[in-house]
Amino acid sequence: MLKDFELREFNPYIDSKDDSLQLEGVSLKALAEEFGTPLYVYSASFIRDRIRAYREAFPNALVCYAVKANFNPEIIKIAHSEGAGADIVSGGELYAALKAGVPTDKIVYAGVGKTIKELEEAISREILMFNVESRMELEILNDIAGRLGKKARVAIRVNPDVDPKTHPYISTGMKKSKFGIDISRAVDEYIYASKFPNLEIVGIHCHIGSQLLDISPYREAVEKVANLYQRLVKEGFEIRYLDIGGGLGIKYKPEDVEPTPYELSELLAPVLSGIDAQLILEPGRSVSGNAGILITQVQFLKDKGIKHFIIVDAGMNDLVRPAIYDAYHHVVPVESKGRNHIIADVVGPVCETGDFLAKDRRLENLDRGDYLAVLSAGAYGFAMSSHYNVRPRAAEVVVENGEYRLIRKREDYDYILMA
Repeated sequence: MLKDFELREFNPYIDSKDDSLQLEGVSLKALAEEFGTPLYVYSASFIRDRIRAYREAFPNALVCYAVKANFNPEIIKIAHSEGAGADIVSGGELYAALKAGVPTDKIVYAGVGKTIKELEEAISREILMFNVESRMELEILNDIAGRLGKKARVAIRVNPDVDPKTHPYISTGMKKSKFGIDISRAVDEYIYASKFPNLEIVGIHCHIGSQLLDISPYREAVEKVANLYQRLVKEGFEIRYLDIGGGLGIKYKPEDVEPTPYELSELLAPVLSGIDAQLILEPGRSVSGNAGILITQVQFLKDKGIKHFIIVDAGMNDLVRPAIYDAYHHVVPVESKGRNHIIADVVGPVCETGDFLAKDRRLENLDRGDYLAVLSAGAYGFAMSSHYNVRPRAAEVVVENGEYRLIRKREDYDYILMA
């Protein structure tokens, strides 16, 4: 197991008592025994700290938590209690944000494929801003707003063609990406948008990608957006919001060094000095990622001579990131018993060869029934889970200052199979 100080580099609220892991003073083993596994556990204090860090680094900005990272209304509510709004990409995320109490004037809506129903609901609610992804979306948004007797506030999502140096599946700012419009065409698109009577142009939006550990591409992108801002102002546009997205990376491996909101603020300060518009940020992973731990229980141990396998009850249906991104999540035993170590793959019960949580990891020689903690699981964990193999999705618990509460019950077969 990692030492306490190493664990706290992932999350300062992780520690151990009698060689058993705790989160905010709550025993992870006790939670697993009470609620069963697989089980997601989140630290509320960690989420609060992260929103505060963004608000302190960017005191005049609107921080909109990216709901896609973890859509549990209780998580959104914790972020909102620290002053965060919501960045949404679907009608369901709008519903979740409203359920969590986020006011509509703190909600921004991106996404390339918004449906008529979703647009109608968001326009009716008079959200702060639509981050529009295409010319056709402008046309349809104008038609719907006119039919509803409303005016929709819009920003155009521009694609700055900046390489974010991250996994290609979560890179969103390159020229070949499905997101946004080419920044070289942006002025023409704004002029086109200005012709619609039911649209109010209020902002510019960009988002170059996720899990950025090197933040230098962020500056390059914002420089391009700042230049666009100046050109639009000269054209007579009143740009009130500059939405620069999210994307700060987090520690997944012990050796990772994650950037802080303050470092991002320092990097961007010279670029933003001439901008007379409110900044909007959309952090998601960096808020909830290392707040969360997935607890799973060992079901079987298999020694195939050339390979050891630790077979657990959490699989790719619970945490799909390793399967689709070959993503690394650090795995440690919930209880350290000082045993010898082996090199093994941690695999799940799903009938797919790609169903793994960790490969070739050095772990204590575990017994059937032991628990493992999968770190950095608070973002894109439960949010991307599925019912594959008719497996109920995990329960979720939030802990804070030595107390805990269930925020989502474990599903059962009837829930999955109901007509």
